[in-house]
Amino acid sequence: MAERLSPRAILDALVSFPTVSRDTNLPLIDWVESYLDSHGIASHRQWHEEGDKAALFAHVGPEVDGGVVLSGHTDVVPVDGQPWSTDPFTVTERDGKLFGRGTTDMKGFDALALWALVEAHYRGVTRPLQLALSYDEEIGCTGAPPLIEAMQGVVPKATAVIVGEPSMMKTVTGHKGGQAFNVHVIGFEVHSSIMHTGVNAIMAGAKLIDWANTVNAANSITRPSGPAAEFDPPWTTCHVGTVAGGTAQNITAKDCWFGLDFRVLPGEDVANWREAFLTKVKDIEADMQAVHPDTRIEIETRYELPPLEPEIEGSAEALVRQLTGDNSTNVVSYGTEAGHFQAAGYSAVICGPGSIAVAHQPDEYISVAQFAEGQRFMERLLTHLAA
Repeated sequence: MAERLSPRAILDALVSFPTVSRDTNLPLIDWVESYLDSHGIASHRQWHEEGDKAALFAHVGPEVDGGVVLSGHTDVVPVDGQPWSTDPFTVTERDGKLFGRGTTDMKGFDALALWALVEAHYRGVTRPLQLALSYDEEIGCTGAPPLIEAMQGVVPKATAVIVGEPSMMKTVTGHKGGQAFNVHVIGFEVHSSIMHTGVNAIMAGAKLIDWANTVNAANSITRPSGPAAEFDPPWTTCHVGTVAGGTAQNITAKDCWFGLDFRVLPGEDVANWREAFLTKVKDIEADMQAVHPDTRIEIETRYELPPLEPEIEGSAEALVRQLTGDNSTNVVSYGTEAGHFQAAGYSAVICGPGSIAVAHQPDEYISVAQFAEGQRFMERLLTHLAA
């Protein structure tokens, strides 16, 4: 019989794969597939269109609807330029903490979910347990929709999805939606002494960036009610984090590139913010083309993420509250794959070990205590599914 690895041993294996989003995750997927196969558990791959990445899903238990999905992502953020005190791709235990890239976001949960799936296979369950591991979560949750689509008709439809993003094992029932754009402003170069005859792409782009400031200022004085009031901040935000362009100080910049994203409150229509953004783009572009017709603004959509809406009598929330005993109200401003699962007709909730405060940081860690609490949660889930 194949060895049944402990959660810690599985975590050590997962962290050892440097699955930064810009790179392949296939060695990790190969390992997971092989490990599950060694225990007689069939798994299914959903391939990225370029063939360099794959998602994986698996099912144990009876072939009936009504099970539980444990959802995690395999990709991690880069470590470039971060002052790590340990090898980021080797789990190092020190002072009650397990250090390593992804230990909290979110290979800690992935390890626990893999362990639980194998345990469910051997112990037996009367309701199914499923595993869903995605790619490209860290660049906008773009791997979740094709994974969810691939699961349909291949494994029975689950009643509840638990997305194990780090929440200190608290029940999180809502998060903001989002959308992000790559913006390329294309101007017309002239000597800066006659700048009025050219179009400076940087200065035109600055108008769009300042529009984001105006949106934030207006939204920040709103006073939402209901679930929206629980968010921090309790308004939709518009953010620009990178800007590049220009060639010389005495030339009107031909190009300006930047990224712009919205984090949208549940209850607000993401499409409305997209429309407002594109309207402003057209206004600025018209001013540019009044000076020179060859100028323009090109917009590329990087991702669109639906919000996670708090559910009325949601089965996923009820299950997690039963297993954790947590009755607190929690929402988060970051996005997760729970929004995509909910949009696909699943009841979804967020609950996972570790703190989001240390995610993406140098010396990222999950505490030994939180990892152990995550295992106790899985034990209670197994008992629940076997009842």
